[in-house]
Amino acid sequence: MREAVIVSTARTALAKSFRGSFNDTEAPAMGGHCVKAVIEKAGIDPAMVDDCIFGAAAQQGTQSYNLGRLCAIVGGLPDTTAGMAIERQCSSGLMSIATAAKSIMCDEYDVAVAGGVESISLTQNKHKNTYRSQSAAAISVDPTAYMPMLETAEVVSERYGISRDLQDEYSFQSQQRTAAAQDNGIFDNEIVPMQAVKAVFNRETKETTYETVTVNKDECNRPSTTLEGLQGLGPVWKDGQWVKEGRFITAGNSSQLSDGASASLIMEASMAKAQGLSPLGYYRGISVAGCKSDEMGIGPVFAVPKLLARHGLTIADIGVWELNEAFACQVIYCRDQLGIDNDKLNINGGAISIGHPFGMSGARMVGHALLEAKRRGERYAVVTMCIGGGMGAAGLFEVA
Repeated sequence: MREAVIVSTARTALAKSFRGSFNDTEAPAMGGHCVKAVIEKAGIDPAMVDDCIFGAAAQQGTQSYNLGRLCAIVGGLPDTTAGMAIERQCSSGLMSIATAAKSIMCDEYDVAVAGGVESISLTQNKHKNTYRSQSAAAISVDPTAYMPMLETAEVVSERYGISRDLQDEYSFQSQQRTAAAQDNGIFDNEIVPMQAVKAVFNRETKETTYETVTVNKDECNRPSTTLEGLQGLGPVWKDGQWVKEGRFITAGNSSQLSDGASASLIMEASMAKAQGLSPLGYYRGISVAGCKSDEMGIGPVFAVPKLLARHGLTIADIGVWELNEAFACQVIYCRDQLGIDNDKLNINGGAISIGHPFGMSGARMVGHALLEAKRRGERYAVVTMCIGGGMGAAGLFEVA
């Protein structure tokens, strides 16, 4: 049977949305930068790439024209390379990698670039965000179908007794782990520096100026964070149909809005060997599962067991876990329900500290999980996350 291997991975650093270094950088520019990087890392002929698949949660305005194809163009791939965009909210990047790998395993093509990208800065503001109507048919069946993810986190916290103290303590751990990883250069092998033009708004003069910056380090984490500081933050949820006033979720124990891109080069295993390439790991499979819309954060609890059962594995068999930190409450619940060892979970921090460009995160986590598992001599890594609307996804990778 044909096997799909991840040959190389590359990502931009993550920048704060709206006021960070990528606040005026289009998604295809970030995605294309990563496409070019994974090709250069592997040293292959770009013409070998059959398809370029990119995931994003928001593809609006000028970025809605087949994001995969646009990233291929910017990334220097030839006209012969096709492109495709995928959207499954926060798992879009993971789904892109899985889709490319499965096509290779099914002998539909041999080489692909797949990843995720998100420019929240250029899609979620008053100038460029377009109105998205809600389906009356869906709401008539499930009134919570469009419940905001922030509100669902309040529901999960209350419903499953995840205290504010536990959430703040977990978030502090995430910040500490990311700070330590940065100090030790853990992210250096995955980040490819990118030059960008940053928009700088002067609140006093109301003028916007522009400066050229080189983005070579994640900008979202706060190494100076203290537990006391997190405990002093007020809830951010104000009023909704189901939760009228927030109690648990703060800016400190939830993921940060950020911009960035990540890509992986995926090849058929024997072809990679013929090219003299040493893969990072093998794609082994993916599972998806649904759950109640109002508690979308617990999706991994349903997706992970399906994945492991299909491959005859247990929780203890997995050496590295990347569980997207959309909110501390859902990570804590999923960790404890699944029985994941905290020392194997989000070893270098997660979205609470690093940032969460929605459609990009899954792709970033795949690359990071493989690199971390290789560093630690582990065999298996699982990437899993909750998904807006009430879903979970989980992907299994084996270190080469």
